[in-house]
Amino acid sequence: MAKLLIIGAGGVGNVATQKCAAMGVFSSITLASRTLSKCDEIAERCKSRHGVTVKTAKVDADNVPELVKLIKTTESDIVLNLALPYQDLTIMDACLEAGVHYIDTANYEPQDEAKFEYKWQWAYRERFEKAGLTALLGCGFDPGVTNIYCAHMGKHAFDTIRNVDIVDCNGGSHGKAFATNFNPEINIREITANGRYWEDGTWRTTKPLSVSQTFDFPGVGERKMFLLYHEELESLCQNIKGLKRIRFWMTFGETYLKYLDVLQTVGMTRIDPVKVGDVEVVPIKLLKEILPEPSSLAKNYTGKTCIGCVVEGEKDGKFKRQFIYNVCDHAECYTETEGQGISYTTGVPAALTAKLLAEGVWKKPGVHNIETLNPDPFLAEIGQWGLPWQIVDLEHSVA
Repeated sequence: MAKLLIIGAGGVGNVATQKCAAMGVFSSITLASRTLSKCDEIAERCKSRHGVTVKTAKVDADNVPELVKLIKTTESDIVLNLALPYQDLTIMDACLEAGVHYIDTANYEPQDEAKFEYKWQWAYRERFEKAGLTALLGCGFDPGVTNIYCAHMGKHAFDTIRNVDIVDCNGGSHGKAFATNFNPEINIREITANGRYWEDGTWRTTKPLSVSQTFDFPGVGERKMFLLYHEELESLCQNIKGLKRIRFWMTFGETYLKYLDVLQTVGMTRIDPVKVGDVEVVPIKLLKEILPEPSSLAKNYTGKTCIGCVVEGEKDGKFKRQFIYNVCDHAECYTETEGQGISYTTGVPAALTAKLLAEGVWKKPGVHNIETLNPDPFLAEIGQWGLPWQIVDLEHSVA
C-alpha cells in the first residue's frame, strides 16, 4: 500500500483528505501546510468520521529542501499538491529529488503575471520519464473530470469530436454580499483576464467577460454564462484529434459582477505592489485577506452546481450532440465533509486520481494531462465517491 502526502489544508484539502481516508488504499496519509492547526482540524474529522489516523505537519511549499525532507521523513510514495498554483514547480522539483509521484489540480502560474499555461510543467516531462516517476496534471473537476469526460466521449460516444464547450455553473448561494468559492487571489486573476478560445488551429482572444449567453443547466435552470480562458483548453486542443473548436464558459451573478467591477475600477485587483507609507502592499493580496475564507462559506451554502461538456461530432457518419455532466448539492457536501460544493467537486477527483495512481492503474512515467489516460477506471468509480455523471442528447448547440 502506498504512503500519501497531501500538501494544502484549505477547502479542497479538507475534502480530498477525508476521501483518501475513506478509500482504504493508503497505508499512511500525512497532511501538511503552513498552518498546522488547519491540518489538525481536518485530521480530527478523518479520525471521527472514518476511524483513520492522518498525520499532520507544517511545511513551506516554496522551500524545496523543506519539502524533500518532509517527503523522506514520511516515506511518502505520492504527493498530492493542493497548495497554490504558484507552488507547483517547487513541489515538482521536490518530488524529483525525493523520487516520488506527483499530482495537482491546477497548472502553474507566476505570481508577478496573471498568466497560466502548461509550458512550465510540460518542460518536466523528460525528467519525470527518466526517473520512472508519474506526474498527473489538472486532476480536479475543471480541469480534471472535464478532461476525462472528453476522453470518454472520444472513446465511446463519437468517432470524431468537432466542437467542445465546457460549461461550469455554480447555482448555489452562500449568503455573502461578495465572496469567492476558492482562493480569492487565484479566482479574481482568472476572471479578470482576457477570454481565449481555440478555433481552426488558432487561439482567439476576447475582452474579459465580454461574451455571454444563457444555458439551461440540469438541476439548476437557466443561467447566464461567460466565456473565459481555462487551462484544460490548452491540452485538450492538442489531444482531441479532429477538433475544430473548444471553449470554456462559467456563470456569474449580477451582484458578483457589480462588486468585481467596482474592485477593478478602484484598483483592488492589481497584482503589482503599491506603496502605503513605508510598506509595499499588493492590492489583490490585501483583498484576499479581507474577503471571507472560502471554506467558511460551506455551512450556509445552498443550491447546486452543474459542470460538464457539450460535445458535437460524428458517430457512424451521422452528426450528434450530447452533454455529459455532474450535478452536486452544496448542502449534501457539507453534511458529508463540512465542505462546500466547489471544494467537493475538486477534492473528490483529486483523491480518486491518487487512488488510481497508488493502485498502478494510472502509473505512467512522465508528465501527463489526464485526458491521455484511460477514462474508464475513473468514471467507473467517481459516482460511488460522490460525483455521479450522466449523458443526455441536446437539441441546441452552444452558440
